[in-house]
This record gives sequence, structure tokens and C-alpha cells, in this order.
Amino acid sequence: MIELASFVRKVAPLEWAFLGIEPGLRVMQHLVEGDGTISPMRLTAAVAAAARVHRGVRLIRHEDRWVDSGVAPLVRVLEADSLDPARLDAPALRAPFDELTATCEVLLVPGSPSTVVFRADHAVMDGRGLLMWARDVFRALRGEDPMGAPDDDGIEELLRRLHPDGEPPRAGDRGLSFRSLLGPRPREQEGLLWRRRTVDGTHLAATSKVAAAVAAAHGPGRFHIPVDLRRHLPDLRSTAALSHAVDLEVEAGDGWEQVQSRLLAALADHRDLAGGTDPAIMELPLPMLREGIAHLDRTAADADRYSGRACVSHLGTVDPDDFSADGFRATAVYALGGMTPGGPPEIGLVELPGRTEITVSWYDGPDVAARADALLDTVEEALSPRANRRWAGNRLGQPLPGEESVVRLFREQVERTPHRTALSGPEGEVSYLELSRRADAVAAELRRLGAGPGTVVGLLAGRTVASIAGLWGVLRAGACYLPLDVRHPDRRLSELLTDAGSTLCLVEAPHQERNCFPAGCRMLPLDALAADGAPADDPRPDDAETHPGDLAYVIYTSGSTGRPKGVQIEHRNLLNYVHWATREFDIDADTCMPLLTSPSFDVSGTSVFLPLLTGGEVVLMRDDPQHLSLRRLLTGTRANALNLTPSHLDLIGGLDIAPDGYRSVVVVGEQLRVEVAARAQEMFGPKCRIINLYGPTEATIGCTAHTYDEETDAEGTVVPIGLPADNTTVFLLDAERRFVAPGEVGEMYLGGAQLARGYLGRPDLDRERFPRLADGTRVYRTGDLARVLPSGELQFVGRIDDQIKIRGHRVEPAEVARALEEHPAVDRAVVVPRAAIGHNSKALYGYVLVNRAVGTRELTAHLAERLPAHMVPAALVVVPELPYTVSGKVDVRALPDPAGSEPDGRVHGAPRAAFFADPLAEAVAGTWARTLGVERSRLDGQCDFHRLGGDSLSLLAMLAGVGRELLDTAAEEAFMARLPDILREPTLERVTALVRQACIEATGV
Repeated sequence: MIELASFVRKVAPLEWAFLGIEPGLRVMQHLVEGDGTISPMRLTAAVAAAARVHRGVRLIRHEDRWVDSGVAPLVRVLEADSLDPARLDAPALRAPFDELTATCEVLLVPGSPSTVVFRADHAVMDGRGLLMWARDVFRALRGEDPMGAPDDDGIEELLRRLHPDGEPPRAGDRGLSFRSLLGPRPREQEGLLWRRRTVDGTHLAATSKVAAAVAAAHGPGRFHIPVDLRRHLPDLRSTAALSHAVDLEVEAGDGWEQVQSRLLAALADHRDLAGGTDPAIMELPLPMLREGIAHLDRTAADADRYSGRACVSHLGTVDPDDFSADGFRATAVYALGGMTPGGPPEIGLVELPGRTEITVSWYDGPDVAARADALLDTVEEALSPRANRRWAGNRLGQPLPGEESVVRLFREQVERTPHRTALSGPEGEVSYLELSRRADAVAAELRRLGAGPGTVVGLLAGRTVASIAGLWGVLRAGACYLPLDVRHPDRRLSELLTDAGSTLCLVEAPHQERNCFPAGCRMLPLDALAADGAPADDPRPDDAETHPGDLAYVIYTSGSTGRPKGVQIEHRNLLNYVHWATREFDIDADTCMPLLTSPSFDVSGTSVFLPLLTGGEVVLMRDDPQHLSLRRLLTGTRANALNLTPSHLDLIGGLDIAPDGYRSVVVVGEQLRVEVAARAQEMFGPKCRIINLYGPTEATIGCTAHTYDEETDAEGTVVPIGLPADNTTVFLLDAERRFVAPGEVGEMYLGGAQLARGYLGRPDLDRERFPRLADGTRVYRTGDLARVLPSGELQFVGRIDDQIKIRGHRVEPAEVARALEEHPAVDRAVVVPRAAIGHNSKALYGYVLVNRAVGTRELTAHLAERLPAHMVPAALVVVPELPYTVSGKVDVRALPDPAGSEPDGRVHGAPRAAFFADPLAEAVAGTWARTLGVERSRLDGQCDFHRLGGDSLSLLAMLAGVGRELLDTAAEEAFMARLPDILREPTLERVTALVRQACIEATGV
């Protein structure tokens, strides 16, 4: 005799009907897959905690009553290999409940992935109720208080509340009219079969799209659409079975829009409330009811006729965070349905951010699995057409010429050409053998200090022989290098070394006294280590064994969270790029390529690795690129290939020279405009290829490329970014992570062999920026928008956020704003990219709310101590308040003009007449106006070039224009020697004064 607990509720007619179904067929199950582990003890405690506030999970049947057993559901731990997520044929999933002893339980399946299975008898719970309970179990696992389900009403009580003036309407007999989608069910019971498919994206009207697709593929019919009746009482928290099915008739030619319209009309008419079960069913004893249902099922099986074409059950959208806890991160949530008397197969849908889980449930039997997979193909095609998912431009499976690491490839190149020139520049020429000996000396010292795989070694050096030797020395030691820009402020360098956990840093002599080495990071004098290298008669030290998955380098990029993030590039990533780019850019032993960019900019890898692994030569350019140094490079060295940004290429286009013998110019880092490419093609000649390379740091230097074509590219404004590299994939997805149709704009998700390991020490960002597609493909979400052109190549379109490129470097405005807010006078800062005055490009502008008087020069100096120069805004503006939109976001359009225009349209209001009476000042002002694209009348002597929106490269373009138009060669050299003075005070008046002084120095007049 069962002692009745405090709670007793009469079994509802619908629940009695479910009790008539064979127990093994009426079990509802939600599976939560995830990375990590959950201990059985923790899970058991969490289930018990949730059960205390979920009476519905403790119910057992006593005759025609549900009673509270007071006992929490059982937690069972299965063997790690007992559940195959692909087949879902574990016996534990088919096990029935005895409603006299338990109606819910939890299964824990450790492994990879780990899986938690929530199971409930459909007589006491529906799919939404099961989700409610599962969420609370995970709340308890996280140490949070479960929300509970205090409402005890079953479906009859709910219907009476919704129909207070009369009896709820009852559904009529559906009849058995439709053949099964999956073939006749076997007469002899073989249990249930489930198949699963994951589809990318979340899909508007997914239920209607599925129904329309199934009707088109299998003929018209009736579709059962379960509807959660809690929608009528949104505050209701009950786990009971509170769902009714709405029936929709769908014709074979119906579009999903028509089906959706009918479904919405049915919900508006409250047809979901007409699904109540006739109370007379309670008069049938369970044995008689079960025999009647069994007879109905046998009749359906014999005739292969069922009550509908399919049951399409959509459980809505779930958040993986709700099903995660310490040590366990949910990656998928999906449902396995049961069967109803004479009912059709069930198609279950659950949406998660960026993906939709689909399952099919039916009776097991011969060929059912194959037919279920074919049905899933139909559903997948309806939601995610194959034509959108498959792009011919993705070239996977391309064999590499070899599997040796770049370390081994460089050693072999040294052995082939020991006396060939590897490096040239201000320090003279360095042979492959000498560079190798210097690298060996660095490697030997690093190994002596314990460096090896996983060790991040800082490299603070410029474009010098020692820097290249240090790079190869780190790689030969088996460690990975962290390139640091010598122009960055000490605080920035210290933060990067700390974040990377670097205990060793190779440092050139000019920087060894800097205050940038955190505690625990040992400074190693790079010049001394690499000065002479290992003696020629010493046996070379063996290179550390390098595995494809070892790190080669870590490079930091700007962070949207306010912190820079370290991108981890493995040897396998680098090797794929080297082999592809060497072929794509036509690099060989005759290639002589300058190193123009900072080693901390990942595109420098093109200039370093490609020539040195083919017997070519690297020209080291000590000075930063500007028009004079670029002219000397192009006309006074052996260089015959270039690797540079579009801005630098644009600067070269203004030089009055005709470089000879160039074979390729690789342009990377920013959008390449057609006019810049066309001018470069004319300058370098028809035999030189102008190659537009695209690729974020996270995809190893460059991952798509296009060679400029004067005929086909002239029609556009920007040069296409081309086709992916070997073994690299590009997918275009929309905001809901659905594949876009050919020709439509989508965000670029990159995959394949060059995809970085992730961000150093940032698993949160890895989850956000390196998701997996439905088929398991790991990708990088770029934030870049692109489309596939009719030619089959990619065209870059823009960004989905505020990130901009400055001098080829990514800049996240949030990181700049955070640095501004570290100033004690700043209460709030907003940094936005906006069009520079008269420019097509964008620049950064900062707006600050302050708590005391502070000058913008002080704030700029504050930023200069913390950020690289390219991240310091072109102008800072102190504002009394920030304008907001109705949605609570800063209204960028309402922010004041950073140039501070006066009513007469001038940028400043200082007296002008005397200054512009000078013809030289008038000429310099004309150059400014043409460079910046502003009206000449807006300028006066106090104009600041940067405040007008000019960046460092447009400043160089302006200086080149001044030199070309106003100065002879000697005067131009004298003028450019004062570049540091110009950078400190880039006003029109100051530049004019320096031009005059240069003329005097050059001529003595």
C-alpha cells in the first residue's frame, strides 16, 4: 500500500490516454552534449536540489491519481562508449518507466562529448516542461537557486482556466489516412529509432518550411504541430504535459509562406485549445485502454495508414549557457520524441544560436535508418540549400609538396646555397650560412635556458639582421616567437609580454634599457647572441623536433573587449601558407623582396619566409617607409618583388619613377582600390602581377588572392580578393548563421589548414570567434562582409562592426576607449570611426566626458603611453554630454564635428590674411587641400593635419607632394630629415616654416 504524499492530483484524460501507450514509446528525452565533465556526485546533488522545487518530476501513479513520491529522480551513469551521438541506439534510451515507481530520470554519459540525458514519461511532462526542469538542474550545478515549477495544474485545470464559462472544445477523430514517410512500421515491436542532423543557422518559420518541404517531396497531407498552451498564461511554471497539436493540411505545391499563414491563423483562432481529450476515456480501465491502443497500432501497421503525414515539433530556441556549468560547456541540445497511437513519424526541431538540431523518430525496422536519413536530407535542403553550402572556390585536399616544417625547410635551403646572399641592407650582405650560424647561436642559448615547445619568446627588434637571426633561432629551439614593435610604448610591450607568459625576451641593443620587461621575464641581448654566430667548425646543434601542432608564433591584435588578444599560429598553419603563397606569388631563388613592415605585423611573414625558403634574398629596410626611402628602395636595390599595404602602394604611385624588373607586388592589409592598382600596374609594367591578398591574422597572413586584371577589374571600384588558398575554405553566412545564396552578401567564416589554434589564454573569445559549423568544421568568424561575384571570385564589401584598418592594422575602438577611461579625468569615453574630412577612408575620433578640466594634448599623451601610434585617435573632443538613440546606444551621427568647424566653414578661426599673403604658405596650403580633399578656404595656419582626419600615411603623401611641387632634391632631403618635428607639430604653419628652412639649408639663401 502506497502512503499518499501531501500532493495528490487526478490523472487528466490526456494523461490517461498517454498511459495507454506502451511505456517504451511514450518517453520524452532531451540530450545535452558538451565539452568537459560533470561528476556523478555533483549531478546527483543538482538533480535533488531541482527536484525539491519541481514536484512534477517526483510524481508516481496510484490508480487514477498522481502522487508526490518525495523522491528525486534517479541519476544513472552509463559507460563512456554506450551512447553513439550519430546512431542514438543505446538501450538506455529505449528503457521504459514503470509509472508506479518513477516517471523521470537522468543519464550521465561521460566521454567526448559528454552527454546528460533528461528522460520523462510523456504522461506527466511535455517537451517544454522537460526543458524547464533541465535548466533548473544546471542552475543548481552552477550554484544558483533553481526557479522551480510551483504550479501543480494539469492540462484539464489549464483548459478550465482558459474557458471559465464552459466546457473546453474537444478535438474530433483524425482517422488513419496517410502512408508513412519512413515505410510501414513492423507489426512486431522493435522499439524506436532516432536519427539526427544539425543544420547551420536559425530559420524563420522553420516549422512551416519543414512541412512544405515534406509535402513537396512525399505528397500532400495532414501535419500535426504541437503547441505549448503555456503561451496563453506566460507566467505559468508547470512541467505537466500542457501541449495540444494543431492540424494543418498542406498541399504539395504550397510554399512555406502559405503554410506559415495558415499556422498563424490557427493560433490566432486558438485552435490549439480545441485539442482536449474526451473525459469519457477515463471510464476505460488501463488494461482495456492499452489493448485498444495496441489494436489501433496494429491496424495502422497492417494498412500502413497513419493519422498524419508527420508531426513537426519545434521546441523553440535554447541558450547553451543555460545548460552549462563549471567544467562543462554545452555544445548541443536536442530532443528525441516518442510515438502516439496511430501517429506518424515525428520531426523534432531545437534551435541554438547559429544552428538548428533536427531529429526524426520512428519505429525501428529494415531500411528505416536509411529512409530517416533521406528525410533529414529533405529537411536540411529546405532550411539550408546545398547550393548555398557548397562553393567551388573552396579547394580542400590539395597535397602539400612536403610535410617538413619551415625549420627543416630553412636548414635544407642553407645546405643547398650556403654562400648565397640571404639578407642585404644597411648592415651589408649576409649569406645563408652566416644567418644560419647566428640563428644557431640564439637557439643554443634559448635551449640552455630551457626554452622549447610551448615557450613564448619575446622578440623586440626592428628590421635588422639580428631580428631575422633571432626569429630563426627561436624556431630552431622549438619555441614560438612573439614579435614586438619597437615603436610601441613600454607599457604596451610589458602588457603583451605579461599576457603571453613570456619568461624570455630577445632584445636589440637600442632597447635593452627600456622599462618594458615585467617581473619574471629575462632580457637577452640579441645583438651579442647573434653577432658572430656559432663557430664554423662547431657541429651545428640539432634543431628541436617540431610537430605540426607546435606553436610557431603569437601575434597580438586589437581586442573588441578592450584587451589585445594573442593569435596562436601553429607550424602546420604556417607551412600551408608558405607552400601556397610561394607558388601563388611566383617566388623562387631569383626573388629579392624587401621587408617593409614591422615584424609585429603578421604580413611580414611573406617577406621573411617565402624568399628565405626558396633561396631568394630579403632586403632589410631600416627606415620606415616614406617617399624618399621608397624611391631609394625601388631604384637602388636588387628588389624585384614587393609586399606592402595599399596605402604604401598609393604612396609609391605618387613617385615619378618607373621601377624595372619587378615580377610581383603583393598588396595586403586594407581594401585595394582599382585606381591604386591601375596606377601601380602602369608604373611597374605589364609583366608585373599586382596581387590583392586578403587574410586576417587568425588565418595565417593571407588566405585568398586575386591578380589584378585591367580589363575585368576596371568596372568596379575595389579589386576582388579572389579565391581561397589551398586547403582553405571561405563560407558566407548571414546574421543568423545561415548560408547566403550565391551573389548575396554574407559574413566571411574561414576554415581549413591555416586556421589559428585560437587566442592565447582566452577560451571565452575562442568560443565566440572560432565556432563550429553544423558539420563540425571549425571556422573563424571574421566580421568581414563579402559576396561571390559572377566570375566566381570573392569581393570584400565591408565590416559588420566598428573595427577599422589603419595602416593595415586592425583597430577595435573599444580598446582605445578603455585606454582613455584609464585617465583619472575621464568618466566616459566613446571612440568611433568616421569618414575623415574629404576622404573615402576612415579615421578614429574620441569623445570624452570629464570630471575636471583637462587638455586634449594631455589625453593624447596619455594614450601614446599605452597604445601604438596607429591606435591614437586623429582628434579628441571633450563634450558636455553624449547623445543617445532611443535604443540607448550612442548616436554617432549627433556627435560634434571633430574638426570644430566655424560658422564661416573654416576649421579654425585664427587670422588668415597675413599668413596667406606669403606665396610659399599658399602653395603648402594647396598641397594640404588636395591631399585631404578639403576646400582651400577652410584652412588657416593653425590647422592640425591629424585633426583634419589625416593619418600617418596621408601625412607622408602630403609631405611627398610638398617635396615634389616645391623642393629640389637637396631641399627635399633636408625637409624630410625634420620628419620628427613635423610629427610632433603637424600644423600648416609649422610645415610651411620647415619648408622655408629646408630651402635655406639647401641653397644657403
